[in-house]
Amino acid sequence: MAPMQPPQDDLDRRKVVGINPETVTNITSTDFPGHHAGEDNSWSLSNFKQNLKVHFHENEKDEAIFSLVGVDASIANAFRRILIAEVPTLAIEKVYVQNNTSVIADEVLAHRLGLIPLKGRIEGLKWLKWFFEPNPDLGFEGVGRTDYNTVVLSLNVKCERNPHADKNATEPEEKYINSSVYSRHIKWAVQGSQEEQFRDGPIEPVSPDILIAKLRPGQEIDIIMHAHLGKGGDHAKFSPVATATYRLLPTITITKPILGADARKFQKCFPPGVIDLERVTPSDAASDESVYHGREGDEKAVVKDPMRDTVSRECLRHEEFRDKVKLGRVQDHFIFNVESTGQFPSDMLFLESVNVLKYKAKRLLQALDEMEK
Repeated sequence: MAPMQPPQDDLDRRKVVGINPETVTNITSTDFPGHHAGEDNSWSLSNFKQNLKVHFHENEKDEAIFSLVGVDASIANAFRRILIAEVPTLAIEKVYVQNNTSVIADEVLAHRLGLIPLKGRIEGLKWLKWFFEPNPDLGFEGVGRTDYNTVVLSLNVKCERNPHADKNATEPEEKYINSSVYSRHIKWAVQGSQEEQFRDGPIEPVSPDILIAKLRPGQEIDIIMHAHLGKGGDHAKFSPVATATYRLLPTITITKPILGADARKFQKCFPPGVIDLERVTPSDAASDESVYHGREGDEKAVVKDPMRDTVSRECLRHEEFRDKVKLGRVQDHFIFNVESTGQFPSDMLFLESVNVLKYKAKRLLQALDEMEK
């Protein structure tokens, strides 16, 4: 018996999570997501390519919003977790304090320095290799520090009195020189081939105005820092994103016309831009919908942009909208919001997460092949 093919309406209905006043329905309709009895649900590369869609809604250097359509929640969540914890980035790892007479303890200062995001030429950042610390206990010799695995930075700031300051000045910035230590005081010490690799984009803090410490006359900070590649799974300072989140695309279906004052109240139940008001046309008034009769020119509620909805369910609290609206979310339409810390462009980070997942899949296949041998 050949597998049956359900109507397209049924296929579309399966993908919508029902949002009710106090419950959520159709989260998973089968024991195995995407598989239904009596149907051929075998995985097909051609069908996957046809259904997979990536559409960018906003693509700025530091923030990207895009839709990922046609994948299971496990795949979408894998991308999110990889973005947070497994895309390699450069951050300060070793801090050698030569002199620190500020009020901030050495270990606190080192922690603050590690959290300052760095940037540089993208090709140069990808040229850098991993640094492995020697571990005598395990007999691991590690890898020595070289120009291709270690970036050297320095911070040398001393606070002094400003000889030209007004005697009535009260602000530290006027009375003293270098009363505040900012990220712009961090200097990159070029090593070997790094000059060529970062010729168009030197290594420096993403923002020059990150406050590190405050000094007073006689206090000084003199530090050498080593930056290495790392992963967010080891420490948050290596995470390339400030936020990486996704949500399901909301659906709003008006099942019965909502007119006049009710339409205006219905619009206020949603964030701006979700519901629009249109006029009842002569063709609407002449239709079989009796509710339109005699309402020509009146306002009616229509769905304009469901993606802006926060799914607050506010409209379900009002008796006048009962049985007139259905809320839902599309199970395989994920709206990602990726905010970069500045080391990599936000859209590139998603591509890097794809590469990491591909690498993991290849490693898994290799492990399975080795198990069969």
